[in-house]
Amino acid sequence: MYCHLRRETLAEKIMHRKQKLTADQSSGPISSATEQSVRTICALEAESLRDRSRLERIGDAIAIQAGRPWCIVVHCLWFGLWIAANAIKPFDPFPYPFLTTAVSLESTFLVLFLLMSQNRSSRQAEARAHLDLQINLLSEGENTKMLQMLQALCAHHGLDVARDPEVEKLAGEVDAADVIAEIEKHTVKPA
Repeated sequence: MYCHLRRETLAEKIMHRKQKLTADQSSGPISSATEQSVRTICALEAESLRDRSRLERIGDAIAIQAGRPWCIVVHCLWFGLWIAANAIKPFDPFPYPFLTTAVSLESTFLVLFLLMSQNRSSRQAEARAHLDLQINLLSEGENTKMLQMLQALCAHHGLDVARDPEVEKLAGEVDAADVIAEIEKHTVKPA
């Protein structure tokens, strides 16, 4: 049943966001392509943050706060006060089993929240990498077509560069599978 439920892909979100931005800007001055791209990305980031579940929001908040200096200070105070209080009136004698249990539980939950936050970030990074690959492949096709058109123009005007073997190679179609195979052939494998 889950297979039939389809979430909007990152590319679809970008397309819808661009359409909305274009409609919003139709009444105002036309913005630069860079400004529109920045607005689109910022809007996608905001939408991604809004779409998080309640647990993901809590996990992100905990992960952010756990990495702040005040958290280290609070823990130092907590441990110091615990040890000092035990020196005055022992309620958790050395080696402090209750403190150890509390810190272990806190560590377990902190790691789980950090992993949850990291997993969400990884999914987002994978979607961006996939989109980046798609854009690069589209750009490669456009560049190849432009080279072919330039080569045809040079040939029409009788320029020697139209018969340049390097230009001939660059104007050929690039197969992504061939590029991947070539990269794998020359990539040094870890020992």
